[in-house]
Amino acid sequence: MTIVVTGATGHLGRLAVDHLLARGVPASGIVAAGRNPEKLAALAELGVGTAVIDFTDPASLDAAFDGAESVVLVSGSDVGQRAPQHANVIDAAKRAGVAHLVYTSAPKATDTALILAPEHKATEEAIAASGLPATILRNGWYHENYAQAAAQAAATGVYLASTGEGRVASAARSDYAEAIAAVLTSEGHLGSVYELSGDSAWNGDDFAAAATEAFGREVVFQSVSPEEHFAVLTGAGLDEGTAGFVVALDGNIRDGLLGETSGELTALIGHPTLPLVDYLRSTK
Repeated sequence: MTIVVTGATGHLGRLAVDHLLARGVPASGIVAAGRNPEKLAALAELGVGTAVIDFTDPASLDAAFDGAESVVLVSGSDVGQRAPQHANVIDAAKRAGVAHLVYTSAPKATDTALILAPEHKATEEAIAASGLPATILRNGWYHENYAQAAAQAAATGVYLASTGEGRVASAARSDYAEAIAAVLTSEGHLGSVYELSGDSAWNGDDFAAAATEAFGREVVFQSVSPEEHFAVLTGAGLDEGTAGFVVALDGNIRDGLLGETSGELTALIGHPTLPLVDYLRSTK
């Protein structure tokens, strides 16, 4: 059995490789695929196979997928280009006769107003049209998305957001990566769509309380309007496009689109997800 993990030189893909090894998949049965040859060289030291790929280069995908039984399509990072890039991966997997495609998608990708969802919806539709046996992992928010907010809270004692009373059921990136390994090392996942999220949903006040505990100093939640948030972000040097994107994501949270706690992630990985406060402690 050969498992090809795309995006293996990124955070989630690399962690997926680690979890596959931890669950007993032999290194000889894993191919770590990514764009960065230097990072792939480091992965090769684990004994896994490596392949340099580019989602825009079908020939590189064909070479990497040759003989693969399973392919993990870790969603690409080129926002706005992901749908056609993912389609290249799907087509290559079909040409290779892959028996199991695992895709990391977004919450309720086919039926949500989440600003990040459209490319994931298009990818899920392409997978369905391909006829490939697949498992869809709809990853919720990552704790790691708040690394900068945590640093600012530790330094200033303020967590600022325009999320209102909205909640986030985030989990550690490692928990989501372990779910990838879980569906590839156990039976019964073909054709399944999993809505993955952390065990607890927190709001701005909860984040501030967790930060207070983690950092040993008082942190307060400063709730601002979208307009005020945009002004703060652009005033701090963000370009208007990026600032608007951040504010829109906070609007999605305010509207309740990232707050569901399905329990499916814990069920897949067999243990509770990492609490937010423990993640914040790790950032110190």
